[in-house]
Amino acid sequence: MDRDILTYPGARRLFVSAAFLTLIEGLCIIGQAGLLAGLVSDLFTGRSISSMGNQIVLFFIVLAIRHLCVLTIKSLSFRFAERTSKSMRKRFLNRLFFTGSEQIRTGGSGTLVTLTLEGVAQVRHYLELFIPKIVANGILPLMILVYVLTKDWLSALILFLTMPVLIIFMILLGLAAQKKMDDRWASYRVLSNHFLDSLRGLPTLRYLGLGKIHAKTIERVSDKYRKMTMGTLKLAFLSSFALDFFTMLSIAFVAVALGLRLIDGHILLEPALTVLILAPEYFTPVRELGQDYHATLDGKEAAEKINHIAPQQEKEETTGEEASADRWQWSDHAILKLNEVSAVYQDSNGKKALNDISFSARGDETIGIIGSSGAGKSTLIDVIGGFLATASGHIEVNGVPGSFASGAWRKQVTYIPQHPYIFSASLGENVAFYQPDASGNQIREAVRAAGLDQLVEEFPGGLDEKIGAGGRPLSGGQEQRVALARAFLCNRPVLLLDEPTAHLDIETEYELKQTMIRLFKGKLVLMATHRLHWMDQMDRILVIDRGRIVESGPQDELIRKNGVYTRLVRSQLEGQS
Repeated sequence: MDRDILTYPGARRLFVSAAFLTLIEGLCIIGQAGLLAGLVSDLFTGRSISSMGNQIVLFFIVLAIRHLCVLTIKSLSFRFAERTSKSMRKRFLNRLFFTGSEQIRTGGSGTLVTLTLEGVAQVRHYLELFIPKIVANGILPLMILVYVLTKDWLSALILFLTMPVLIIFMILLGLAAQKKMDDRWASYRVLSNHFLDSLRGLPTLRYLGLGKIHAKTIERVSDKYRKMTMGTLKLAFLSSFALDFFTMLSIAFVAVALGLRLIDGHILLEPALTVLILAPEYFTPVRELGQDYHATLDGKEAAEKINHIAPQQEKEETTGEEASADRWQWSDHAILKLNEVSAVYQDSNGKKALNDISFSARGDETIGIIGSSGAGKSTLIDVIGGFLATASGHIEVNGVPGSFASGAWRKQVTYIPQHPYIFSASLGENVAFYQPDASGNQIREAVRAAGLDQLVEEFPGGLDEKIGAGGRPLSGGQEQRVALARAFLCNRPVLLLDEPTAHLDIETEYELKQTMIRLFKGKLVLMATHRLHWMDQMDRILVIDRGRIVESGPQDELIRKNGVYTRLVRSQLEGQS
């Protein structure tokens, strides 16, 4: 049994309810068998059907109560599974938003999408089926065995000795199935990530003429997954066949023993028929559990993966910060402090991407973050944006400790990456991404401020022109202007920029520069870049090397120091000469 099931809210209550209803169901099964055996026995003695009306009515009443119990258990299990799966999806998505790009880097976007869409549905199916089967296996066979013992001890002995054989066989098959499922899940993860990466890279593959070669790679990966799936299905069919074979063999032993003793007169017809009717019912819960185990193994595996990423017992990590949300509001006099903050990526084997970072920022200060490639510039932006959790250190805003992952902080932050994501939607909808309830006039004003008004005039559909996948393609500079328009529209007080112009040519960058400078006004700006011409616009510069801040201060002061910043300036000048 998967003990994690008991940790889900409402699981224990469902177990109690299912146990009570299963007890009633067990009594109905025994009563139904006794009544049916009595009816058949009476018919053999020559009793007319008309004289057995009360027994027949009672039999159908018991049958109806039994099926009512089964339907009630299914209904309760369905509601529990539906509620739990919705809660799990919400918790999982919250965790993904909390950790941001960290989970995508470690788990792969394809795997996360699969878990969100298919995985949660598989978990719901698993929870819906597994709990009633566990309860039924713990109650019904025991009730039937005790009752059979009162009727015929030899049949009870046969049933008792057969059950451990079935359980041992199920355990062995379960271990084999688990290994198969682990291998299949690993292959599925590779396949899903590979498929998503292939979709993203189709234009590049076609441009390079590698489409046919890559098609063979996709075929090889898909074929490997197909073989693993077929292996799992073979094992499932084999276990179902084996369970059916052993249960039929056990029932046959009981039937033969009863038949021989019935002929010899050592047992009466009615108890013999009662035992024979109950024998299949004795094995039914075990057979159903074995069949459902393979049917729900995907759900069990998905639940483990989801709970590993988003543990149930994990409290909302923003609770403390949300309680102090008012004091985390950014203003002209607000102060942000980071004290000995460190960060580690999950796939870095414990190596710190940031190591004891300490600095403060206030009001509408503009701060440039520079350093060589891999120094930690983007990582610092990820931490401040709440995309990467800190491993140690202390963070506070206006003297109040908190987390960058809190909703109070994120609602104040605009993030502009190197490659802004353009959704498959209209230009206006893309601009209004952070503020979907914005009016048409507000969107047009943001478009004008970002320098997109000429582009809008060229589009036949204006702001309603579809862009992104399946729509009109945009250049790198135009995509960046869409991101700027988003920032102008939402006008949040904290602006984070991660190499926003690194992929643009210098002419396009200078065109955007004046627009971006206007966006800086009245905001706390932290800009990670390796283009040093931006430093003239910065109030202060943080120089990062190997995850540490090695220099900090205004540009003139850093140049006078003749240290790391000066060497970076010289290296860029030498590269341009």
